[in-house]
This record gives sequence, C-alpha cells and structure tokens, in this order.
Amino acid sequence: MDKKTVLVGLSGGVDSAAAAILLKEQGWHVIGATMLIWDPSLPVPKGAHNTNACLSPEKEDVSEIRALAEKIGIDYLTVDCREQYRQAVLDNFRQEYACGRTPNPCVICNSVIKFGVLPAAAHAQGIAFDKFATGHYARISQDPASGDFLLRTAKDLSRDQSYFLHRLTQQQLAHILFPLGEMHKSEIRDIARRHGLAVADKQDSQDFYCGDYNDLLNFPNKPGDMVLRDGTVIGRHSGIWGYTIGKRKGLGLSGFKEPMYVVGIDAAQNRVIIGPKADLYSASLKADQMSWTRGHAPAEKFEAHIKIRNLHHAAPASVIVSADGKSIAATFKEPQLSVTAGQSAVLYDGDVVLGGGIIL
Repeated sequence: MDKKTVLVGLSGGVDSAAAAILLKEQGWHVIGATMLIWDPSLPVPKGAHNTNACLSPEKEDVSEIRALAEKIGIDYLTVDCREQYRQAVLDNFRQEYACGRTPNPCVICNSVIKFGVLPAAAHAQGIAFDKFATGHYARISQDPASGDFLLRTAKDLSRDQSYFLHRLTQQQLAHILFPLGEMHKSEIRDIARRHGLAVADKQDSQDFYCGDYNDLLNFPNKPGDMVLRDGTVIGRHSGIWGYTIGKRKGLGLSGFKEPMYVVGIDAAQNRVIIGPKADLYSASLKADQMSWTRGHAPAEKFEAHIKIRNLHHAAPASVIVSADGKSIAATFKEPQLSVTAGQSAVLYDGDVVLGGGIIL
C-alpha cells in the first residue's frame, strides 16, 4: 500500500524540523515546503536585527533549510508567496496602522498565507499530498456528535499558539496535522538533538519582522496633538502610527504626578489620547470580522473566556453575537488592561477555540 503524503511547512526552526521527523517516523511520505515572502523592494535593516523573524531577507537564503531537509531525509521545495503576502499581510499592516489600530499580522498570515496560499500553490506546482502540517503548538480533534473539527489549545499551555490559528476554517482543519500539540518544547529539542540537527538549540522566532516597523510603514510625518481625555492639549506627536495602547516610554511628557500612558488613538482627529494607568482598563469590547471555527456562533448569547492578545490570560466574559454573526459585544467579569483596536479577540470554551475577530 502506498504511503500517504504530508506537506510540512519547513521554516528552518526546530519546531517544523521536529514535526517533519515525527511524521516521517509515523510512516508518512514527508515533503518539506518553505514559503518565500521577503519583498525585495523593502529596505534591508542596517546593523543588528532579528534574523529569526519570519519576514527577513536571510529567510530567502534557503540553502540551510534545504540542507536541513536533506539531513532529515525528506523531499523539499520552495513556494513563492511574495505577491499574496504583500497584498494580504503587508498592505493590511500599513492600512491598520494608518487608521490608528495595532494589527496582528501573524493571524492574517496563518489563515490566508501559511494554511491557504502555501498548500494551494504547492498543489498548483503539481505536488500531490493528503495532509498539510506545521510545527505549531495546537491540537485538532473531531466532535463525535456533529463531526465538526475542533481547534484546541496545546498540551503545553506555555507554548500554545491557538490564538494565532483561530481563523482556520473547517475545510482547513480537516486537512491539517499538528504533530507537536501533545508535546513540550524540551521534548522537541531532544528529538532534534537525537537526529543531529544544528537547529536543536536555535532561538525561537520572536516577531514577524526583523527590523523597525517604520521600515514597513514608511509614512511621512503627520503631526497632531497629544491630549487628555477632556481634550486638553499636552504635547505633539509626529504620527499616530508611532503609538500603541499602553505605551509609556518615549512620550516626551513631564510634570505629571503619576505615570502617563497612551490610552486611546483618535485617527479621525489625528490625536493621541493620554491618561493614567486606570484609564487603560476596559470592562467591555466590540469586535468585527468574526471567524467561527465551526462556521457559526455557538449561540446568540453565551459565556466564554476571551484572550485580547497572545500572552493575555483568557478572561471570563458574556458575549452577544450580532444577527449576521459577523460581530460581537463582550462584557468582562472584571475590567481588562489595554484592550487594543486592531488586535484579535479570541474566544475559548475550555480548551476549545470558538472563534475570534478584530477588536474595534
């Protein structure tokens, strides 16, 4: 009987390498695939920068990744995703910052590029495979009653990446494998060491871009007022995109009795709103562009735990869904710190991801 084939997104890190090894040991015919996303028109960061970031000119030199695939003993190919990445991720990144929001490009990249464009483009190149796999820390199971595929948190919650994967659809989940979902990071590094891989102790990727975000934004200065909530002008800024909710350092403010933070961004008036830490807490949020893991909301009203950023401890909340299911209004049991427009609000029922949307 012929082996089933799995395409593995191979990034050059220890996680994707270990995923390929585990699947090969399970009897799969494994093909490694690296997506090319660096836009040559971008300025190459000067001086020291994060070479382990996803978007980095160094990532376009795939010789090390190809050598890694040979060491593991698997087939390998590259897939050009640059144009789709620019349109879906980089253009959205710029648009969101221009509107005073703080986007999460990894969420868009996963749903549209990594789990969409990459496998589709590999198919278009004539590569036949049964499943697509990555080194993400998450799990997939199937509801025995409905047959729906469930996206669940990883066994090792300290490594869980379900937050970044919440926009995956039923069709995508049906064809995805997460070999690392039941494992701990220490086990993954041990697997790489046993196979003599140099990436066994390689540093994890820390960001989506290797340099200064201003390299990507490349916006001209657009000065405006820094104000208190009552509208009192207390300073000037050179562009709202240089500020995020919760920012404290580099505001250039003095004379206040307590530390002051960015508590709001008013894009329409080109203003940055400043206030004390108490003003950073929100008892509620609204989100749109909702993506439901099962394809629909669990109910019109329900209780859930919500993460407002990846490292946020999911907080209990009451959720009301709009009639069309495309937006929600949520009220937290306790106010949450730095609810930020543009970030993703991801809803959980225990270890199951219900879905998520973009905070307004």
